[in-house]
Amino acid sequence: MLLKQIHAIWNPECYHGWGKSKKFFEGWYYKIISPGQKNAFAIIPGIAMNENGDKQAFIQVLDGKKLEASYHKFDAQEFIPKPKRHDLQIGGNRFTNDSIELDLPSLKGHLRFKYRFPWSSSWHSPGIMGPFSFVPFMECYHGILSMDHSIEGSLIHQNKLVSFEQGRGYIEKDWGHSFPEAYIWMQSNHFSRSGISFKASIAKIPWMGTSFIGNIAGVLINGNLIEFTTYNRSQLKQCSVSKKEVVIKMENRSHKLWIRAEREKATPLAAPIAGFMDARIEESMNAKIHLKLMLKKTGEILLEDKGTSAGIEVAGNFAVLLK
Repeated sequence: MLLKQIHAIWNPECYHGWGKSKKFFEGWYYKIISPGQKNAFAIIPGIAMNENGDKQAFIQVLDGKKLEASYHKFDAQEFIPKPKRHDLQIGGNRFTNDSIELDLPSLKGHLRFKYRFPWSSSWHSPGIMGPFSFVPFMECYHGILSMDHSIEGSLIHQNKLVSFEQGRGYIEKDWGHSFPEAYIWMQSNHFSRSGISFKASIAKIPWMGTSFIGNIAGVLINGNLIEFTTYNRSQLKQCSVSKKEVVIKMENRSHKLWIRAEREKATPLAAPIAGFMDARIEESMNAKIHLKLMLKKTGEILLEDKGTSAGIEVAGNFAVLLK
């Protein structure tokens, strides 16, 4: 059991719940967008355990265009992860780094992913959590399996064939016992040209009896991932939220990043609190994210573009995040 837990630290995509029986959740987030952005889904498989030891597996589906969500419960015994790699089976459904196979009442089929671009990783900084990966008491941990990739295959949705051939995808995951009390999350990999992807989150992080505001963002451009994180000493210069938009400014040692996200109507989703999926958040998959990335030294603009089919969540008491 200990070896599985240690292996998972350096392999964030793998299951982290070995030996857990209470107050724990783990979920993977597969975002799939068809060519032309006509269809957009988020598929979220996972496991949840409350403080009494009650367990349930689930697959949550968000139809971003129809603004509909469905939550499919499974017996916890049907949640079968592999220990050395991300290969998860829930009933007749299977999820890996490179594919998904779905057998749900209104969504069936097989998709394959090619040319994934995961977050950078090293022995002292395994994935997007960086050195926080080694801290045993975090409320919520995060992983990026792919900032961007191409899709092959099709799904049958409500008895209609939907082709995702040459579509774009994104994969991340969370595990721990609860989502943060307050957070902002956004993502898009649909910009004016392929190969550009963006993700950002800002959250209130409990820490040894107190808390701090943590930030993680990354811009993938020309095969290079430019990172803005608390642990690489990036600074959050501005964070403002209104009903219509979210505006964020960040700086790392070499770059400045301006973000303006246009909010759209959102759909309620189940979210973890104390291990079980009893909380509610709202996510839009129709938002737009305007980005401007600049070199600090020369003032050269590396990217000025708009991302569409963007996911965005503004959750909890977000007033504590404002700056």
